[in-house]
Amino acid sequence: MIDRREALKKAVLLAGAGFSLPSLPLFKPLYHLGACDWSIGKRMHVETFEVARQIGLQGLQISFNTSENERGLADAATLKSIQQASQRSGIPVSSLAIGELNRVPYKSEPKTEEWVWQSVEAAKALKAPIVLLAFFNNGDLRSDSAGKTMVIERLKKVAPFAEKQGVTLGIESYLSAQEHVEIIEAVGSSAVKVYYDFRNSADAGYDIYKEILFLGKDMICEIHMKENGQRLGEGTLDWTRIAEAIKKIEYSGWMQIEWATPKGVDMVECHRQNRAFLERLFTFS
Repeated sequence: MIDRREALKKAVLLAGAGFSLPSLPLFKPLYHLGACDWSIGKRMHVETFEVARQIGLQGLQISFNTSENERGLADAATLKSIQQASQRSGIPVSSLAIGELNRVPYKSEPKTEEWVWQSVEAAKALKAPIVLLAFFNNGDLRSDSAGKTMVIERLKKVAPFAEKQGVTLGIESYLSAQEHVEIIEAVGSSAVKVYYDFRNSADAGYDIYKEILFLGKDMICEIHMKENGQRLGEGTLDWTRIAEAIKKIEYSGWMQIEWATPKGVDMVECHRQNRAFLERLFTFS
């Protein structure tokens, strides 16, 4: 690939020689930066878009539902309010997340099947290509073979629908990279991938640098960037090494800032600092 400086130099020389050329395309950066609505404001709330704009984010990960409103974005009026807030702010919904699966497990509660089907419809309406499915707390899959089997069976049913809608279901859990891949292969659909979180995997005792290389870009649909109550770069993760690994696998999706605010600090200013920290490590459009 001709580097940008050389391309511009050649364009100037050709223009000077009388040739007429179309404008040169800008090189497209690989990454986009957003945040989770639960980390910067209220879940599934229109006000969070204005907060994201103040921070300077490029997108938002929006909760599909809450414990107070389990229908969530399955309700037409609620969905429309999120669409309008996105349009007003100029901040797109980059992905959805069903965090309520931590409280009401997908592996055991029948109503969660409907949530996932409805989340795919909402994601398509919002032009958000990813839905995060959370498997923590009550939904933890570690040492739960029966739970894994049920999750696989339920994903097998919804995955073909997600494929048709152009939506990917991202599994986020404390499972190892190998265990995630085993679930994905058992489901047998390109619409199921890993939603990777370095902090979660490190806390679960895995070698995150080996894990991300094992998964590669094709198995990862989106990434959380967090330090659980600390600014990015002020915790125990080696973010320079993480950035190198992300670049090595040529990942090219969204990165969502999550839980990276110490107690007692201004949230907006803190997230501006988090954003600037990541921008020093990566190139964003």
